[in-house]
Amino acid sequence: MNQATQPPGSQAAPAAAPATQPAFQVEKLYVKDLSLEVPNAPHVFMQEESPQLEIQVRNEASQFADGLFEVVVTVTVTARAGEKTIFLAEAAQAGIFTARGIPQADLEPLLAIACPNILYPYVREAISDLVTRAGFPAVLLQPVSFEQLYLERRQQAADAPRIEVAQ
Repeated sequence: MNQATQPPGSQAAPAAAPATQPAFQVEKLYVKDLSLEVPNAPHVFMQEESPQLEIQVRNEASQFADGLFEVVVTVTVTARAGEKTIFLAEAAQAGIFTARGIPQADLEPLLAIACPNILYPYVREAISDLVTRAGFPAVLLQPVSFEQLYLERRQQAADAPRIEVAQ
């Protein structure tokens, strides 16, 4: 018996047209780039001066197919003692994200804040592991506010001088 049993006199409700629901999903996380340079080895391992760390964090997003976006968080750590570079470590952690039916006004913050927040713990681990494997003490990166970075970039873009061409 393949028919659903319905009470007498009732009619089946017509199938509703599927509404486009906003959808967000992590498809894949991966290391896009990983590099380490120790230009002054082996002498740097005999040095007693504590290095100063310079840390740069940047993120970018690009659409590569319908509803599919690649987001990359790149962290560069440069350790210097005086004029000598002790090490330079860089890791780019990437992810492929599906974002469909999301209003444009919400898409930019999603890609610039939420996605980097998902990727950052992975890039933190990659940097720490890379530096430790090079023979140095682990570098423990502090949390990053991608929301603050996003707001700062928007403010810089709003403050940037605009050039208008007279016609």
